[in-house]
Amino acid sequence: MSAKVVVSKRRNVNRQAIFLITLWPFPEDFFLSDPELKSKVPLEYLSHKEKYEEAVRKACLLFRKVIQLQNEGKGGMDNFREVLGGQLGSAILPDGNPITLHYVMFIPTLMGQGTIEQQAEWIQKAWNCDIIGTYAQTELGHGTFIRGLETVAKYDPKTEEFVLHSPTLTAYKWWPGGLGHSANYAVVVAQLYTQGKCHGIHPFVVQLRDEETHEPLPGIKIGEIGCKLGMNSTNNGYLGFDNVRIPRNYMLMKNSQVLPDGTYVKSPSSKLTYGTMIFVRVVLVQDAATYLKKASIIATRYSAIRHQSQIKPE
Repeated sequence: MSAKVVVSKRRNVNRQAIFLITLWPFPEDFFLSDPELKSKVPLEYLSHKEKYEEAVRKACLLFRKVIQLQNEGKGGMDNFREVLGGQLGSAILPDGNPITLHYVMFIPTLMGQGTIEQQAEWIQKAWNCDIIGTYAQTELGHGTFIRGLETVAKYDPKTEEFVLHSPTLTAYKWWPGGLGHSANYAVVVAQLYTQGKCHGIHPFVVQLRDEETHEPLPGIKIGEIGCKLGMNSTNNGYLGFDNVRIPRNYMLMKNSQVLPDGTYVKSPSSKLTYGTMIFVRVVLVQDAATYLKKASIIATRYSAIRHQSQIKPE
């Protein structure tokens, strides 16, 4: 990791110089100097639709540049973190990245909750962006009360399929980033029913849109939740199911399993289902620390060099 020293001097402040040191994990100039990553029109002059389209354009370019660095042996996984939630990403996409959840939640869930066979089936497609995913857990009527989720997944042993359904309006998935227009797949958290018994929440991979036309599949009720106070490029969406059928192996079964006859094989711990959310909560704390550092630097610089009244020459 290299360090770049940013020196700010002002002789009228007790004849002292302000030295601010910022550690940069990779060359930001590679991104910040790219004219394609600059908006031709300020965000505040764009419509809601235009903000999203501009964010998609920049996000795609960002990831292409990260891959370029990796191919040249100049970057690792930290580069993805920096452009997704770090200081660089927030500088280039201040109103949010519509593909963040694909990398931060969709792929990690496949890795943490899927069997080896399921990982082989899904991860390469997701990593190459052949499919774009999101993480659909929060519902309109259920936020932090995860055990109360209403979306159901009932197993049908005759066809070896799960039937996903949203029984009420409050059961609609609400808020997942990228769901509004970007994602064509999702990890959906639903109440598992098999052999007439509920076994609590479990994750399922569900295709939402056609991979060629991007049109919603039958039974999928999907859209964007609209303009918000902030983060309008994140593309938050809603999702409802009308008896949507998915194959049995679309349930992520690294921990819990449903056998072809409907027999439920219990996980060593029900808490393992919450693994993705725990991971994301840790990331949020790390990001909060990053923003606190930025705020501290700004406050320190401002308090050190600001003058309340007329500057008197020496």
